Amino acid sequence: MPEGKIVKALSGFYYVLTADGEITQCRGRGVFRKNKITPLVGDSVVFQAENDQEGYIMEVLPRKNELVRPPIANIDQAILVFSAMEPEFSTVLLDRFLVLIESKGVSPLICISKMDLLDEDANLIKFADYYRSIGYEVLLTSTKEPEQLKEILPYIKDKTSVIAGQSGVGKSSLLNVLRPELELKTDNISSHLGRGKHTTRHVELMEINHGFVADTPGFSSLEFLEMEAEDVKDCFPEFVEKSHDCKFRGCTHLKEPKCAVKEAVENEEIAFYRYKHYVSFVEEIKDRKPRY
Repeated sequence: MPEGKIVKALSGFYYVLTADGEITQCRGRGVFRKNKITPLVGDSVVFQAENDQEGYIMEVLPRKNELVRPPIANIDQAILVFSAMEPEFSTVLLDRFLVLIESKGVSPLICISKMDLLDEDANLIKFADYYRSIGYEVLLTSTKEPEQLKEILPYIKDKTSVIAGQSGVGKSSLLNVLRPELELKTDNISSHLGRGKHTTRHVELMEINHGFVADTPGFSSLEFLEMEAEDVKDCFPEFVEKSHDCKFRGCTHLKEPKCAVKEAVENEEIAFYRYKHYVSFVEEIKDRKPRY
């Protein structure tokens, strides 16, 4: 039986892209519901085609990761779009996104838009340099120069990416530069659904530069619901690098003596705001009500 990738899920139908570029509309087998398996956009699947237009998904192949909101699987990269202004750049929100993405084994690409709105951007440049120094890719773009957004194209090649960020930061502008016909396409789908442009039920993978980019409504939840407190430290790459020098194996970098991470914060090798965010995220997870 043929294999393919689910590129769109809508109204109970799954649209499967095959290696030869054909798309087959499929339904899921009834056994999936019985076994509590929900096919997701991004899934690699085995399907059986009844004809050129219809088929059934027979098997969902193992996933390397999955996101709950938006519901999508097998993501290689998250393009985190943040604006320099309107809304104002927020390191705590960026770090929250980074932790959530790191916890899923997804590589982040930080894109800071609207750089042209800043009168004085020295602090933001320092932030960008710091994130680069700990291993993240950071792109600075301007709303006045759409061509700058095309710098993202090499990062998209041969990967499955999802775009995330606050409302109003420029996600739509980015997608429309990368895929000019997207707005018309999205409008058509929205008119058919009778809803706004983005709905939480519609996720679609678009082919761009030999890769896939998810057109999604974004992250509707930024809570650490699937994480434990002890997992957070592994989502800060500069902590992981220093942790080998901590006195105690499994150091949480909170109250333990001779902690290399805390020493690095005191010596300004690790940004204090990053450590402060780490502590607040751990406390947030510890304070949440247990799920039954």
